[in-house]
Amino acid sequence: QVQLVESGGGLVQPGESLRLSCAASGFTLDYYTIGWFRQAPGKEREGVSCISSSDGSTYYADSVKGRFTISRDNAKNTVYLQMNSLEPEDTAVYYCATDRDTVLWGNYGCLRPYRYDYWGQGTQVTVSS
Repeated sequence: QVQLVESGGGLVQPGESLRLSCAASGFTLDYYTIGWFRQAPGKEREGVSCISSSDGSTYYADSVKGRFTISRDNAKNTVYLQMNSLEPEDTAVYYCATDRDTVLWGNYGCLRPYRYDYWGQGTQVTVSS
């Protein structure tokens, strides 16, 4: 049973940082592509960052490049999203998702939410002064 649990969200002021965690169980995530997504009220779910299982390449949405960093700790079976210089526009529920055999997705394919079969429950991030 593939399960993902996000944590680390909260309320922060603009310019501050958060680190989100995605704990995986039921599988070894180093064989899987992992993506972070977010959805704000009234908005479509959008890709934030992802890390490929095929070659370890990382990808970021233009809106977060230079501010967010995705990483994985295979020993802990956990993926992280370090979010720096947070802005009010980053406010959303953040989800992690995973799938395997994603080599055919191509570059930046892991930023498309409809491709993933397995999702966590989400964690709220609110950036407000």
